[in-house]
Formats: sequence, structure tokens, C-alpha cells
Amino acid sequence: MPPLKIALIEPFFTGSHQRWAEELQQHSRHQIDLFTLPGRSWKWRMHGAAVTLANQLLSRETQYDLLLATDMLDFAVFLALVRTRYASTPTAVYFHENQLCYPWSPRDADVKKSRDLHYAFINYTTALAADHVYYNSQYHRDAFVNALPKFLDRYPDHRNKSTIASIAAKSLALPLGMDLKAFDALKPSKRVPNKVPLLLWNHRWEYDKNPRGFCQILFALADQGIDFEVALLGDRFDEEPEYFAHARKKLGRRIISYGRADTFEDYATWLWKADILPVTSRQDFFGGSVVEAIYCGCHPILPKRLAYPDHISPNEYPDSYYENQTQAIKQLANLIQSRHWKQKSPYADTMARYDWKRCIAPYDDSFAQAAKQM
Repeated sequence: MPPLKIALIEPFFTGSHQRWAEELQQHSRHQIDLFTLPGRSWKWRMHGAAVTLANQLLSRETQYDLLLATDMLDFAVFLALVRTRYASTPTAVYFHENQLCYPWSPRDADVKKSRDLHYAFINYTTALAADHVYYNSQYHRDAFVNALPKFLDRYPDHRNKSTIASIAAKSLALPLGMDLKAFDALKPSKRVPNKVPLLLWNHRWEYDKNPRGFCQILFALADQGIDFEVALLGDRFDEEPEYFAHARKKLGRRIISYGRADTFEDYATWLWKADILPVTSRQDFFGGSVVEAIYCGCHPILPKRLAYPDHISPNEYPDSYYENQTQAIKQLANLIQSRHWKQKSPYADTMARYDWKRCIAPYDDSFAQAAKQM
């Protein structure tokens, strides 16, 4: 089958969304053209991007074989606006996240005024309108489909719960492709062991990543007299988390890096230098930053939920998982005191399956199959 012409519609073109789109475009055998808007004001993107990006698509002379959107687009509105040219064109949507399962901050005004359901409903109608629905992990696929019955029950009547089966039937996990090989160029030829374990945070500084829980674990270790250092990396979109500011005062010299790494080289250097990755997230539909750190040799301490069991088997490696905060502190303390953190992580090589060179074929085959079925 000859290469397809694919229009990739991304309303939130920044961070991991931008990397995924650009790297998919680079590695795919298909011709992929990007239609994007800057990654800001996400709620407005979910409302208004469909109009703007529909006009962008219609302004192009190219006739595309597949329309591929991401989850921050109101796909039903978008498809209605481009139907004059694309009524019979196959369509697909890729879910990086979804608002049915996303843990909103309790400080968000839409949560306080019970307006947050609307964004989840856009995700629902987007999945309903698309011919094919892809998710960045099997966990994500199952979580979204399983959340729909309870979500639709919140409406007064005509809940149309029969649509759930049709969404499930066209849903498929396509794990996030990543340029992991880029880290290899910055791997030290000979690793010099740290004198004390270096703990790593390399996620966004936001509510869903649970900075409070992370700091509580660090404070408990410090109170036990366990020696360690910590690098607090990651993007900070709004205000500094209160617990991170408190950690700077309480942990003092233990914090040897604080804030976003300015370049990829700096970021990769910290990942190769770090020893342990304690994760406290409330939500990870895939966990790209977790995969990156494990690929670079970090020993993970993970909650036994979310997408993490998709990456590492909790049955095979129970010491890497915890059920509650008390157990997390114990697991981490045991790892530090055993000095096993000085040894090579046993999981690094398994993360390589998410490199684009190994996962682009399922993407390309899925897109070709989607176009062939119409």
C-alpha cells in the first residue's frame, strides 16, 4: 500500500504533545502534515480550536487520506465543519489524556462550580465521532472505557450507554513513541557512583503529579536520618508548589538541582546521574518522564496502579511497587540501605521497546488499516 497523506490535528502544540507529533512525522513512512495551535489555554483549545483548525485544513489544497486528531480537539465539531471535503475520509483520534479520569485540582474554579463535566463530554463525543480511537497505553484505554458508564449516569436521561460498546470496539492501545536513543549520546562512558543516592523528580510541577506526597516521603527519610540528595526537575506552568518551597527550607543542602533543566543535554545528564525515581503521581496515562528515567538507569519506586504495571510487571518485580505511602517510605528506605541502588537497574533495557524505531511499525500499520477499511 502506498504511503498515506495524513493530516495530524494538534490544538495543544507544546511539551510531550509537540514531541510526539514531530517525532511521529519524522519516523512514519506516511506523509504527515501538522495543523497546530500554541499549547496554552487548554480549556479554550477544547472549545474553540475546532473552528480555527478546520479553517486551516480547508485552506490547504492537499486532499488527505486520514484525519488524525488528538484529545484536546472537539472532533465532532471539527468534522462537521470539514464535511464538505472530508465526509467520507477515515478519521482517528489519539488520546494522550482524557478529562473523565484526569484528577483536577480542587482549586480549579470549574470544579468548584461543577462545570468540569463539559470537557469530559467533549472527550466522549470525540471518541464517538472518530472511526478509530487510539490510546497511549492499555491502562488508558481500559480506564476511559470503564469510566464511561458512571460518567453517563450523571445525566438526567437519554444517556445512550449503548455507545460505550461501539467506542470499546474501535479502541486500541498504541503506546507512546519516544526518542529514547537521543539519551544514548549523553550516556557517560564510565559512570562514577554517587557517594549518596540521588533521588529524582522529573515531572511537571502540578497537582496531578502529587508534589506534596513526594515531599512527604523525602521528609520521612530525612527524619529517619537516611542520607540522600535530590534533583527537582520539570516544567512549572503556574505557581511554585507549596511543598516544593517548603522542601527547599527543610531539606536544604540535600536539594542539588531545583527547576527546569534549560536544555535536553542538561536534562539527560541529570537522568543518567540519578539513582532512584520515587513516583507519587495521582495520574499517569503513560508516564513518559518515568520511562525516560528508567531507561537511563534509575531504580523506580512506583504506585501499584495507573500505567506503571504496563511497563514493569509488579508480579515479577514486587519490590518496585507500593500500595500506600507508608509502604513507599519503607521500600525506598530498604533500597537505599541495601545499597542495591548502586547496581544497574534491571529494567532499563525493557524501556527500549518504546523507542520509535521499535514502535513506529504498529502506528503505520494501524493508520494503513484505518484507511483501508473505508
